[in-house]
Amino acid sequence: MARALDLQDFIVRAKVLKLYRQALRVVRRAPDGARDELKQTIRQEMENNRNCNDRQTIRFLMSDGLERLKRLDETLDMQGR
Repeated sequence: MARALDLQDFIVRAKVLKLYRQALRVVRRAPDGARDELKQTIRQEMENNRNCNDRQTIRFLMSDGLERLKRLDETLDMQGR
């Protein structure tokens, strides 16, 4: 049975899902050949860390994910996508 989420867990979960949705939106701008691979990579990263319960680790992963998403977004902007 799944454990009940406290308020902090709920907020963190919402932020993680927001990051995931943002990443999928950015991937839509990627070239057709890279789009599927990027989606798969994003999904795999989320799945690999699905059971992480340590808030400090989650904060690190979120920070890393946001930075990586920012770099991808900038790269796509430079390519005019």
